[in-house]
Amino acid sequence: MNFFQKNKLLLVTIAYWFLLLYIVAALLWWFIALNNQNIAITNIRLAEINKDDVSYTQKIDKILSIQKRKTAQYIGEGFSFLAVILLGAVFIYRATRKQIKFGEQQQNFMMAITHELKTPIAITQLNLETIQKRKLDADKQDKIISNSLLEISRLNTLCNNILWSAQLDAGAYHSKKEEINLSDIIAGCVEDFEKRIGNQKIQSAIEEGIYINGDILMMQILANNLIENAIKYSSKEKPVNIELKTISNKILFSVKDEGIGIADEEKKKVFDKFYRSGSEKTRKTKGTGLGLYLCKKIVKKHNGDIAISDNHPNGTIFTITLLPSHN
Repeated sequence: MNFFQKNKLLLVTIAYWFLLLYIVAALLWWFIALNNQNIAITNIRLAEINKDDVSYTQKIDKILSIQKRKTAQYIGEGFSFLAVILLGAVFIYRATRKQIKFGEQQQNFMMAITHELKTPIAITQLNLETIQKRKLDADKQDKIISNSLLEISRLNTLCNNILWSAQLDAGAYHSKKEEINLSDIIAGCVEDFEKRIGNQKIQSAIEEGIYINGDILMMQILANNLIENAIKYSSKEKPVNIELKTISNKILFSVKDEGIGIADEEKKKVFDKFYRSGSEKTRKTKGTGLGLYLCKKIVKKHNGDIAISDNHPNGTIFTITLLPSHN
């Protein structure tokens, strides 16, 4: 059972090619059998013609013409069936492959979400029990409370990502777009992270007075997820750079980190739902694979574009391109 689970895609691929080759071989055998039957019938009809018949040549030409038409018919039908079979086989294989990979991602998501839910709950519970059972000085108590609030904030972000993902996928959320100050929203998100994560350097260059026609909650989730993602994959010694500016009547919001970076073959995949590089058993970074998926969804709903590039010498740059509200 474990072997089947681990090699499900390989086994499906082997079965797929075996069945496809069997069907193609059966189709070829069908053509050969029909064509041999056509030749045999032609020979019988040719043998029945009297050579002394006045119309002998015309009858032979007619019989051979019928044979050619039958052969052409079999070839045409054979290629038509082959085309339909191949198209159907490709569609079924791709759908099955996609479903298997999506199932694996869902399984990874369940493993990640279990860990992500248990960790902040366990830490917060332990902190509260410590405060309850021991008499601590004010500084230690404040530190424990701040740590608990940080874990609760993580838990709240996680729940919001799950709920928002479900709502956007189901089309249940109707965005309330209005003219909003994007500069203030991003500055507020940066300030919030600076308060909660004191040991991470965050450098920001936010141009003031940038307005867009958008949804406040969506923009907050977008900024929070990108900043959190950058912090997650950066070392504490390296800064995270946040930049918001306008160039050529376009708004550019970029988040740069100096972390491990993203491989070229994974740059498109990171926006897929539940996708996270590596295995849940060996992965060290926290997350559920919903943050960047939500970012992509939110940017599309605001008619924008999100791109990934390398931050040389190390790290990743996420760049959001939006249009100002007066457009």
